[in-house]
Formats: sequence, C-alpha cells, structure tokens
Amino acid sequence: MAKNLLIVESPAKAKTINKYLGKDFQVLASYGHVRDLKPKEGAVDTDHNFEMKYEVIERNEKHVDAIAKAAKVADDIFLATDLDREGEAISWHISEILKERGLAKGKKMHRVVFSEITPKAIKAAVAAPRELSHDMVDAQQARRALDYLVGFNLSPVLWRKVQRGLSAGRVQSPALRMIVEREEEIEAFVAREYWTVEAQLKHADGDFSARLTKLNGKKFEQFDLTNETDAMAARAALKEAAHGSLTVSEVGSKERKRRPAPPFTTSTLQQEAARKLGFGTTRTMKIAQGLYEGVSIGSEGNVGLITYMRTDSTALSGDALGELRQLIARDYGKKAVPDHPQVYRTKSKNAQEAHEAIRPTSAMRTPREVAAFLTDDQRKLYELIWKRTVACQMIHATMNTVSVDFDLKHVKGGDAAFRATGTTVIDPGFLAVYEEGRDQKSAEDDDEGRRLPKLVKGEQVPLQDVLADQHFTEPPPRYSEASLVKALEEYGIGRPSTYASIIQVLQNREYVLLDNRRFRPTDVGRAVSKFLTQHFTQYVDYDFTAKLEDELDAVSRGEEAWVPLMRRFWEPFKQQVEEKTESVDRSEATGARELGTDPKSNKPVSVRLGRYGPYAQIGDKDTDEKLQFASLRPGQSMHTITLEEALELFKLPRKLGQAENGDEVSVGVGRFGPFVKQGSTYASLKAEDDPYTIELPRALQIVQEKLELLANRIIKDFGNGVQVLNGRFGPYITDGEKNARIPKDQEPKELTETQCLELLAAAPVKKGRFGKKTATAKAAPAAKKAAAKKAPAKKTVTKKAATKKTAAKKAATKKTATKKAAAKKAKA
Repeated sequence: MAKNLLIVESPAKAKTINKYLGKDFQVLASYGHVRDLKPKEGAVDTDHNFEMKYEVIERNEKHVDAIAKAAKVADDIFLATDLDREGEAISWHISEILKERGLAKGKKMHRVVFSEITPKAIKAAVAAPRELSHDMVDAQQARRALDYLVGFNLSPVLWRKVQRGLSAGRVQSPALRMIVEREEEIEAFVAREYWTVEAQLKHADGDFSARLTKLNGKKFEQFDLTNETDAMAARAALKEAAHGSLTVSEVGSKERKRRPAPPFTTSTLQQEAARKLGFGTTRTMKIAQGLYEGVSIGSEGNVGLITYMRTDSTALSGDALGELRQLIARDYGKKAVPDHPQVYRTKSKNAQEAHEAIRPTSAMRTPREVAAFLTDDQRKLYELIWKRTVACQMIHATMNTVSVDFDLKHVKGGDAAFRATGTTVIDPGFLAVYEEGRDQKSAEDDDEGRRLPKLVKGEQVPLQDVLADQHFTEPPPRYSEASLVKALEEYGIGRPSTYASIIQVLQNREYVLLDNRRFRPTDVGRAVSKFLTQHFTQYVDYDFTAKLEDELDAVSRGEEAWVPLMRRFWEPFKQQVEEKTESVDRSEATGARELGTDPKSNKPVSVRLGRYGPYAQIGDKDTDEKLQFASLRPGQSMHTITLEEALELFKLPRKLGQAENGDEVSVGVGRFGPFVKQGSTYASLKAEDDPYTIELPRALQIVQEKLELLANRIIKDFGNGVQVLNGRFGPYITDGEKNARIPKDQEPKELTETQCLELLAAAPVKKGRFGKKTATAKAAPAAKKAAAKKAPAKKTVTKKAATKKTAAKKAATKKTATKKAAAKKAKA
C-alpha cells in the first residue's frame, strides 16, 4: 500500500504525475471543486462574521469518498491542486473534509505547488512542501461570499422588476455594461464625410503613391475636405500646379528597433488565440488545460507540454531562459541571441500567485516534433505558445523607415505638399519566428513592407494622376472576445482565471450574442444593464469593481483581513437592495419606450419587455380595455425599432385565402414562432419563410407537409389513448404518459392492444425534468385499467403502496428542484 497520497484536480494530471513519483505514491483526482456553499439562503451568515456553510458537491461525492478511503491508510497527504487562489481553496476544502471525518489525526498534511508537470518540477515540489496559505484561502472565500450575496440578493430584484429567471453577477454585470455602452455608442454615432487626396507617381524603379500632407499653406487635417465639390476643386488645383511632375524636397531615413512581445499571460493568450486562430476564450482555456495536464507522446507516455495556463506573470525561469537561448542559437544562429536574456515587467501586483508566464515545458520539443501526437486544435495552440516564447528571447527587429516629401508651390489657395513613406526590415530578428496580432491596423502597418525607389532631393518624378477618395468615419467596433478580454484586463475587472467564465455566463444567460464574432447585447441584456447602471450604479462601476479586486488581492497577500472587507461591501449593498425593491417602477426598469400614435386607432404604440421577450403594444393598460400585442421580429431591438416598423408587426395574423375544402388559411406569430393555420391545423413556418410575405400556395404546402407527417406518425390507434407511433428514433408505444420500446422481432403494425398494454406495464418509468424518476403511482392509465381487470384483489394494496411512494418521491423531486433552483440563483 502506498505510504503517500497526492491529490490533484484532474484525472489527466493524475495520470501524468503518477509515473513520476513511483510506487510509494498514490495519485488521486478531486475532479475540480469538492465543496461549495449550501444552495440556500443563509449559506453566508452575514450576522456572524460571514460564516460560510459548505456541503460536498453531489457529483464529486464518490471522488471525495475515494480520497477519504486512501487518506485513511496513508502516512502523508500531499495537497497538489493548482497554484492559484482557487487551487489553494480546493486544497483547504479537502483538508477540512478529512478533518471533519477524523482522517487527519496523526497525518502530515503538505501543500505542494508546481507551475509545470515535468519530473524535475514534481519531484522538487514534493521535496519542498509548504503550509496551506490561509491568506489565499480567505481571499477565495471572500470572493465566493461576495458572488453569492450579490446573486442571492440582486437576482430576485431583477425577477420582480425586469423578467423572471434573470440573474446578476458581481463581475459579469460590469462586463455586460461595457458591451451595452459600446452598443449605445454605435447607435448614437453620426458618420462624418471626409476626403483624402493621393498623388500617383511613376518611376523607373517602381510606381508608388504619396498622400497629401499640406493644403492651402497649412497642415492637411482629416476634415479639411468634407464634400465632393471641395475635394474635386482641390484635386484640379493640385494637378494644374504640378504640371505633370512633383519635385523631391526632402528625403529622410530613420532606423528603429522593435522589441518582441512578452511571453503569454492568460489574457494575452486568449486575445492572440482569438485573433490568430479564431478560438473563443473557453475553447482556448480547455485546450491549454489539456496541454498542461499531459498529452501522450509516443514512448514517453503522458507529458505536460506547457506551464500553468492561469497566470498574469511574464517571468521565465532561469532553466527556461537557458534552454531558449540554446535553441535560438542552434536553429536561428548565434546572432539571433541577445547579449542578455530579455526581461519583461508585469503590471499585476499579484503576479507572484502564478510564478511563470505560459511557456513550453521544454522549448526543445518543437511543434513539428509533437504535431503527430496532438489534435489539430492542440497543435495550433502549442505552436502559438512555442513561437511566442522563443521570439520573446530573440534579438529585436531592426526596421528602416524612409520618408520622401514633395513640395508643390503656386497652388491656388496656398502651397501644398505630399509625402510617401515606406518601411523595410533590415534585420528581422524575432520576426523570423513570430509577430503579435493586432485588433485594428494603423497607417504604420500599411507602410510596412512598402519599398520606395531610391530618390534624391531635387529629383522630378512624373505624376500620373491625383486621386481624391471619399470616406466616412466609422463607429467604434463591437467588442470581440480578444478586445473584451483586453478591456477587462485594462479596467481591472476579474482576474486571469475568470475571463473565460465571465464571457461564458453572459452568453449562457443570453444577455449577449456573438454576431460575426463580435458581442451584441440582447434586449434582455440591455434591460438588465440599464436597470443595474441606474439603480445599483456603484456595483457596476468599473473603478469600484477593480478596487474590490485589488482588495481581494491584498487579502491573498495577507495585507488586509477579509471580514472587514465583507462588512464594508454588505451593509450599503443590503440597504440599497431593500430600497430599490420598493421604489423602482417595472416599466421604467425594463426600458419600455413609447414610439408614437397608431394612426388608425389614435392609441399609443410602445415596445416593452415581456416574459417571452420584447413585444410591441397598441393601447394603454390604464385606459384601454383591449390591448393589441405583437412580438418583435428576429434581429429587431426594442431600443432601435421605429413607429413604422412597429406598426408593420400588427399586420399579423394575415388572412391568405381558403383551402380547397373551404378552410380559412392564415399566418401569424405565436409563442413558439411564426405559423400557418388551416382550419384547426397549425404548422410552423420554415426558417426561410417570412410570415409578412408568404403567399397562399406556399402556406398550403407547409400545412400539407404537416398533415402527411401526422398521418405517417400514427401506425396504430386503439381509441383508448394507446397508440403505436413513428418517433424520432423509430416506432414506439405510448399512452400519453408512458412510452414503451417495441421488441426488434416484433412488427409494429401487427401489435395487438393486449401486447401494447403488457409492454407499457413493463416499461421503465419516464425520467422527470431533473433526471429523477417520476412517481410510479402515475402508471399508464390504460395499463392500470388492464391490470385492475386481471387482479382486482391487489388493486387497493398496489395503489396504497404506490401512493406512499409517490408522496415520498414527489417530496424528493420538489426538494431537488428547489435545491437546484437555489444553486442556480446563488451562482448568479
């Protein structure tokens, strides 16, 4: 039996580490978090120093039991979860569970941390353990308590004032505000026209262009030419003054050095993977986790290929620097190695929590060597990390920028000038390996790589033409995943380990949508953001959120106590929740807008947010008995819809005509989307059909398809509720409450009523919504009647037992549902 038990978070990591430590160690996985707050009100006791009530997470109970069983017989226990705050908290939770179960007495409990899964790093960590950091644990507990209190107290306010089922998060809400404010900027943006002027020049060594830099005796600014008339007049005057050529007035040359980008942090990895690979933040972190925990590399077995992927440090270890310099000299020549290693400063005060940047565990494992053992996604991400790390320790790139000025005298209105620029790479340095991506191109990027012919002062260069081009200013772009992560980092909102979850939560709640890889807020998202910004301003304030993160960091460093921090937050927050619950009007909270008056009825037209989404309304609920409602079309927003567009919505339902049998055919929009109705038959429109333009022939075709589907669905109907139907996964028997499979050797068309009842009686009970079995007393009605005929004496007993069981299971199901709803609420 192994003397030592080492606990990590994931089975993949356990598998990789297991082979490094030998038979004296048993390595087990906790499968992530082992305990969380009890999913009910009062789990954080605000009256007693924010005491927190935990319970083992249900899905991980068996893993906790396995750890407890192994701990019972082990001499030493090594807690080797991740090296950040969250990992420290998981180690603490495991130690607390073992203490509660009386399994820690007489045992030595060690905390070990490592930032890479290599034999050297693992053995060094085990040889030099430390105590648990209660400062880091306190910081994580405070974070969890804050998130719980915000979710449990703010979400119900949103339910009452905006829409049922909504939730608010301490860190997600400021991120949502960012996306909404950008959308409002875009909507408020008014484009401005401007014109640029360019000279097309001809030269024996290559044609090139020069842009206008001076006009009418002064520097040419962006909005000096704002209409076609002025632009064409300037163009004509410039051409006339040039007389077919421009004269070189000045030639300048400037050498500059460009440093490589620092090695990856979590944030920069997420940004670059989004720009260069098109990976979302969650996808990037999942792939990186796999590379960190270990990949099977042929005869080597499981090998951790990169260091820990949640970090805001740009530091590299001495061993890593030595290996990188060796590799660069070998593959790119000694001249590519700088005299001293490149050192990068990190902005984060808390970068010591994760010791190193994200780098390959061995730079000598080139992407080409490991490609055969990786998935396509793993290969792409590993190559990105490898190249960035190698490039960061190479010499700078040396660039040469040449600028040529052409003065133009005697122009109507005053002197003018043009300038041509080009940048060439003298020594690529690190650019031979890697170049950092950018969200937006600059004028400098356009000049890069452009070579100008050799020109001297006084030289006359033939002018082919002068071109004037019209442009319009553009609104700021919506956030991409890369630019949102960058903004979150710059504002200090969240930490490296939370960026992916912030984005995921906003998408899961349908507060934002990805539209062409850019975030667009939904109407619900905008309503939530507007409500929180107006009524809980402080709690979605960027500076307040960032300051709170800094305070949590201070707790993790032992510079601040967590309970006073919690008190400073909780008291004013609680007071504001109570006040706003009473004072805020629901219509105002949802962002309802009055658009104008309906010309037909002379009643007000407004747009509102309802239970099933945004809708338009004609009439006033306080004065009109009957109101008219219409759902907004896909792509429409209650924040931008016009009166004319809203009135169009009320053209539904539309009467299209009659079917051959005389049934009226109409089209409308219901809770589940647009539909065609013929008599009593309803059929959903296809994605390509528009309810506002669809014609009778197409509507009849859709109804016919539905009728054929229904006709083919029923194989047999016994008239008592029992049917043999064609389903998605083949034929089956049903009585409306219970389904039964048909044996493979049985022909569905030949089944008798008795056979169907027997199969229904023997079939397992359908699963309920939460995965629990529904009460057995609710047996199939038809099957129950048949059973009653066959065995009347047992009827009462069976029913009583079933009823008792039903009550118990109903209570259990209700309890589970309540628990899960509360858990969902707490996580908000």
